[in-house]
Amino acid sequence: MGTTAPAKNLAAAAAFGGGGLSVLGGSLYGVLRVEAKLARRAIGDADGIPPDATGWYGRSRPGPAAKIALIGDSSAAGYGVDRVEETPGANLASALAERADRRVYFKSFAVVGARSSDLARQVEQALPIEPDVAVILIGANDVTHTMLPSESVRHLSAAVRRLREAGTEVVVGTCPDLGTVRPIYPPLRQVARSWSRRLAAAQAIAVVEADGRTVSLADMLGAEFAAAPAILFGPDQFHPSAEGYASVAAVLLPSILAALGLMTDEEATPEALRGEGVLPVARAAVEAARTPGTELGGTEVAGAPRGVRGRWVELRHRRRHPRTEPEAPHESETAESARR
Repeated sequence: MGTTAPAKNLAAAAAFGGGGLSVLGGSLYGVLRVEAKLARRAIGDADGIPPDATGWYGRSRPGPAAKIALIGDSSAAGYGVDRVEETPGANLASALAERADRRVYFKSFAVVGARSSDLARQVEQALPIEPDVAVILIGANDVTHTMLPSESVRHLSAAVRRLREAGTEVVVGTCPDLGTVRPIYPPLRQVARSWSRRLAAAQAIAVVEADGRTVSLADMLGAEFAAAPAILFGPDQFHPSAEGYASVAAVLLPSILAALGLMTDEEATPEALRGEGVLPVARAAVEAARTPGTELGGTEVAGAPRGVRGRWVELRHRRRHPRTEPEAPHESETAESARR
């Protein structure tokens, strides 16, 4: 996510209609500028380097090993926590090692402050480790820097396609709901919420079209963060706390297992009673924006990937797994040995 500039940029965007937002009157723009100053003062400067969760997890577990690349911004890097076990990467790798009962090699390529335009470089850095799955968390800085959604999804789509061409499964956590950020007050909060939700829906469509799968973070984390901000937000009240990052990992884990083909037979078929099923991509993206933790992935109907309304999408509400106690990575093995 971003640093001190986001609130100012959002105020300017709201005034001039950037990203599809309506033009506002001068008096409301003045209110947004005041709110921006208050938000910047409350958030402060993002400095420091997050702990690096790169390494091996589940050392004593049998093979074959799984390799995860984590790509994105500060929400992927784990900005704001002090211990490596508190990062989203350590949470994901530890949980995957336990649930899959195998070794996991994890490497983070995420950069604090990254936007979708930075994904190409991170993807090229990740490809040499030949990851089985890449997890991407991106979008908040696109919103706070007023990048048009069309530009954001163009970069994201290219990144997903590049990874899929290399044989890597891709899971994208869509843009978080910035309307939950407490230092951003109304009416600026409504601007942030509208923009981030629109971007999340656009991301979902672009990723599915590029043969990846998405998990909606916005509404699920929004509701949880709003209910317990002291627990799920870090000291700057902008980035997640250790507990917040653990919640992000818990939402993503079932979809990562599914991408790797590690779900049980009972979980393979959509359950109508849980609101799961097959929909056209645009309708599914809207539904995902409304429903917490929704996973979208491409599928076929009667052997065809598309219908008259576009790409067919399988919409899932996967069950969360019990929380795994995260561990610190081991460094006794190399990335290349993961191929054994």
